[in-house]
Amino acid sequence: MTSVSQTRSETTVPGVSTPGSTGRLGPLFAGIWLFFLLNPLLEGWAHRDEARGLLGMASTLAFAGVYMALWVRARADRQRLVDTPPLTWSLPYVGALVGLGALTVACVGEPGLACTVYISVACVMVFPFRVAALIAIGLVLGTIALGAREEWGSQVGTAFGIMAASVAVFGLRAVMTRNIDLVNAQLENARLAVDNERTRFARDLHDILGHSLTVITVKAELAQKLLDVDVERARAEIADLERLSRDALTDVRRAVEGYREITLPGELVRARVALRAAEIEAELPNSTDDVPSELRELFAWTVREGVTNVIRHSRARHCEVRLTPTSAEVRDDGAAAPSPRGHGSGLAGLRERASDLGATVVTTELSPGFSLRVVRT
Repeated sequence: MTSVSQTRSETTVPGVSTPGSTGRLGPLFAGIWLFFLLNPLLEGWAHRDEARGLLGMASTLAFAGVYMALWVRARADRQRLVDTPPLTWSLPYVGALVGLGALTVACVGEPGLACTVYISVACVMVFPFRVAALIAIGLVLGTIALGAREEWGSQVGTAFGIMAASVAVFGLRAVMTRNIDLVNAQLENARLAVDNERTRFARDLHDILGHSLTVITVKAELAQKLLDVDVERARAEIADLERLSRDALTDVRRAVEGYREITLPGELVRARVALRAAEIEAELPNSTDDVPSELRELFAWTVREGVTNVIRHSRARHCEVRLTPTSAEVRDDGAAAPSPRGHGSGLAGLRERASDLGATVVTTELSPGFSLRVVRT
């Protein structure tokens, strides 16, 4: 009756213990409880000279084999996080137990009623609680009714055994169900953690490469135009291209390694270089001393996203970055929104970062131009 005491211990999940020796010895522990079938087996042995005695022993051994097969199958389903197995396989097992149990009772008489305890336990293992409870109650009442036979005597002890075993396994299965729910919750949390990390990584790559590749593209176009006009300046732009590509590669490596740190002064320098390459007049602050340390990374991402969108979408001639202790703003005098729909992946990532720090992203269409502002009140 301890047959369902093994939980899903062989599934490797963060925070869930892996199986030990008790898991491997589970079938042995479950088989120990088959000793209650010794009574019908010995009764059949006592009449081994008769056909009913031999048939009773055979049906008892077959009953034990089917019961253990059901236990192993149910245990395997628990390890796969299946609480209630499908009827397509549980019904044949239970049906075989009922048939073999009835045959055992017919062959050996009263001792064969020990099979009812195992039938009740099997039903508790594989059927929903309500169905199993009704079957257990039916077996208790049926066993008591069979005690009315004068040659058998009272079956209250057997009925009590059915009830006690069923209640015990009901409790064990309830614990297993909670364990399965816990493991499922842990698996779901692990899946969500992976999804969140993928989203974060994709967001960071978008922010890093979107900015770097935009500047590289602008500088490449400028260098191509300067080849026939100013070779020396074209060479300088190409040298910048090499430096920018190396910087982008370094940023990607940092992102892959899990380092997402960027600095506000560094982003201002990048912005100045990128805007100059795009032939956009830049008006940038000379100092970041007034910005609190906890907001510097957020404002650095703001400058990166805002300047990238200005270069990519605005067709602006002037861009200004404003910093205060509580806000960062990138505004331009262009004619287009920062993205074709105003809700690009970069802005979505910026909103997530701002939300984590209790800040808000505000976008405003100017006349002309566009303003991207992050403010914490």
